Amino acid sequence: MIATSFFGVGFGHANFWDFHGVLFLIFISFFPRLTLFFSTVPFGGLLWWLGLIFAPRILVAVLATMTYWNQNPLLVLIAWLVAFGGETSEKYMVVRRTRPRGYESAKWVDEKSE
Repeated sequence: MIATSFFGVGFGHANFWDFHGVLFLIFISFFPRLTLFFSTVPFGGLLWWLGLIFAPRILVAVLATMTYWNQNPLLVLIAWLVAFGGETSEKYMVVRRTRPRGYESAKWVDEKSE
């Protein structure tokens, strides 16, 4: 892998179930910012804070990959699925709610002005 060969990133051999339980999985899925901020998950650094602010689910998936990949690959794959699904749906809802009501495109504006 590129991370291990070029950057010296080592993947951990920890077992998820030795440190966390089902309740942690539920909270990290639905409330990733709060759970990361108030849990025992390691934190720090500029990239960690940027991930927490802009893409917390992707940060969770990256941290899960680095810590639990060797012992719990199924949980890591689920974390990545939740990350991409959650971030995509969250961004879609934000864009959808900030769009003005009543029209879907600029074509509506052109029709009304004529």
